[in-house]
Amino acid sequence: MTTMSRPVLFALLLASAVPAWALDCSGDGWLDGACRRVGQVWNDGQGEVYLPGYAYHLRSAYRREKINSFNEQAWGFGLGRGLVDDDGDWHGLYAMAFLDSHNDPEPIAGYAYQSRHHFSENWQGGLGFTAFLTSRSDTLHHFPVPGVLPLASVQYKRLAVMGTYIPGGKGNGNVVFLFARYGF
Repeated sequence: MTTMSRPVLFALLLASAVPAWALDCSGDGWLDGACRRVGQVWNDGQGEVYLPGYAYHLRSAYRREKINSFNEQAWGFGLGRGLVDDDGDWHGLYAMAFLDSHNDPEPIAGYAYQSRHHFSENWQGGLGFTAFLTSRSDTLHHFPVPGVLPLASVQYKRLAVMGTYIPGGKGNGNVVFLFARYGF
């Protein structure tokens, strides 16, 4: 299997597995409640398109030579399903792939939640988190790893500009990742 096909296969497997395990959530525990929410998003949510676009590496965390070697144009594509609940909060399921800092494809699939504040009829801001699985060439040779990151957005009608911060130390992490989400 080529290196390029592993991330694509990983994303496809995750995307196809979501509906299978999200349907049987019959218990009373918090995990069953989360499972029911994921099923609700999958079954009742609307389609969404994700367009990854930019990864800003904090200049204070890296040497100039390292910054110059990084790809910050994190172009990619993704699809998902999103649902606004009775409280006006957004829940999303997504799978996308983009070019990472080393120009290698990085797939990611997960669940996202944002509590939203409506500034006007058309403008909203959101804060929340995403829990996901991703796979990178420089981390365990494409072995899927889980993660949880903060998530912020500004939304006009159906178009949202979203961002997260990947923490790190000197010479790793410390990245602001920006992408767009459009609900259709």
